[in-house]
Amino acid sequence: MKTIPVIPFLILLMARPEFLTAQSPVISGQAIGWAGMNIYEPVQFLTGARYIPQLTFGDSVGQKYTLDAEISVHARGSATLTEGQEQTAGSLKPYRAWLRFSGNRFELRAGLQKINFGSAAILRPLMWFDRMDPRDPLQLTDGVYALLGRYYFLNNANIWLWGLYGNQDTKGWEYYPTRKGTVEFGGRGQVPVPGGEMALSWHHRTADPSQTLPDTLNAGTRIPENRLAIDGRFDVGPGLWFEGVLIHRKPEHTQLDFRQFLNAGIDYTFALGNGLHLLGEILLAGEGKKPFEQQESVLFGGLAASYPIGLLHQIQAMVFYDFKGNQTYRFLNWSVTLDRWTGYFMGFWNPGQYRLFNLETGETALFNGAGFQIMLVYNH
Repeated sequence: MKTIPVIPFLILLMARPEFLTAQSPVISGQAIGWAGMNIYEPVQFLTGARYIPQLTFGDSVGQKYTLDAEISVHARGSATLTEGQEQTAGSLKPYRAWLRFSGNRFELRAGLQKINFGSAAILRPLMWFDRMDPRDPLQLTDGVYALLGRYYFLNNANIWLWGLYGNQDTKGWEYYPTRKGTVEFGGRGQVPVPGGEMALSWHHRTADPSQTLPDTLNAGTRIPENRLAIDGRFDVGPGLWFEGVLIHRKPEHTQLDFRQFLNAGIDYTFALGNGLHLLGEILLAGEGKKPFEQQESVLFGGLAASYPIGLLHQIQAMVFYDFKGNQTYRFLNWSVTLDRWTGYFMGFWNPGQYRLFNLETGETALFNGAGFQIMLVYNH
């Protein structure tokens, strides 16, 4: 079990033992159950449940500052029935565990947390520290162990600085995990511009291919990696945005030193009925020996539509197309909300093996092939 997220809370309790009793802690949670079927051969029946309890508490520090915290865990179990053979899986792990010190124009947050930013919505080059699937109605994602600082200027500009440590799993679009015992660090600056806002982001880490490719050639290999990104969002009637990322690596056993992503998108809500929201994005990703060289590349397009039916119902549809592989991905979701309960009725028709979102395995494998899934969520 990792001890990193516990450290901020031990420091807090030693410095301010009255913290837990200053305000009543808030206990909340989310219970989720699902069942589904994949009709591709071999036919699969899937069922599972998860529970994410959450504890939040906070206190003022003088008249200008606030100290607050969040602790939550993720308990999950699932079963798959394929041709009479049953497979079960389960896990229990920390989900969030962070401590935040904040004022009117700054915040400093330490521990297990979610860090995400950028302008894109469904095909995100700046998916650096999360793996949120746009088809997931709950937008669940693992956090990272990090120290994050943000400062907000009076003109709506802001600066982010971060350092990550103890994250051995791959994140976002990463091929290889970060080398154990090394620190990742970076920052982001965002400024207002006429009609919108723009930002520059940078991140450095050392990758370890031996954890993914355990052979003698990769033993002890270090791959320094630097990421540079620019993104912007503009409101000119429809919303317009772009994201561009250039990644430079120094590998020892491959000639493809550069990796790049480019996204452009648009969205608009039409005055049809209760309001029809349409969103479109295109993503070009590739690798090469030189910057912006496309020796190996993929090109994806995505279209999403959502429409509310009254106050309780909403329909959402997504279609993605792989221009290089000539493959289409389809997803439909009808949601119903009643007080603390929400039901999701989802259908999907996708290739059996796919490349979307760098999430070919794990929970997103529920959307492989063609089938349906019913999910019931209770929030307390």
